[in-house]
Amino acid sequence: MNTTIRGSQIEVTEALREYVDKKLNRLEKYFDAPPTSDVNVTLSAKRDIHTVEVTIPLPGLVLRAEDESDDMYASIDAVVSKLERQIRKHKTKLNRKFRNDGGLKTLFVDQPSSSVAVEDAEEESDELEVVRTKRFLFKPMDVEEAILQMNMVGHNFFVFSNIDTEQVNVVYKRNDGKYGLIEQD
Repeated sequence: MNTTIRGSQIEVTEALREYVDKKLNRLEKYFDAPPTSDVNVTLSAKRDIHTVEVTIPLPGLVLRAEDESDDMYASIDAVVSKLERQIRKHKTKLNRKFRNDGGLKTLFVDQPSSSVAVEDAEEESDELEVVRTKRFLFKPMDVEEAILQMNMVGHNFFVFSNIDTEQVNVVYKRNDGKYGLIEQD
């Protein structure tokens, strides 16, 4: 895997770089062939909080995990664990969907070379189930009004019809307290 490591308010030392590479290389056992896309890693530190973000773009899906703790190495370990769970979850989902079919199933190895802990066996066996469906008429509004509506209902996202673009958009509250907007391409 080609890994791009970037530091935000932290100097990426050689020891950190080697640790990240070593941990991310553990993920290669889950793939038939190592991913050719660039893996983006962002290490950041604010006060005593160390945050690690990893994004792995793959054909047909993007794996992304983020973790923060008071120790950078613990955050790296936690992110890799989250990515392993995501890979196993996607693999299980793909195996169900494409039983004897080619498709994306060939992206992942059937059995990784080393044994994987069964700690997440119940998470893998969980069906992806829709437990509630809501239907709405989208009132055309601008982004500011959508943010106000989102805050009024106390949610962390809000779907609306953008009055300017006449498309369905989503506003969401970010972890840093600011807001984001998702638009159609």
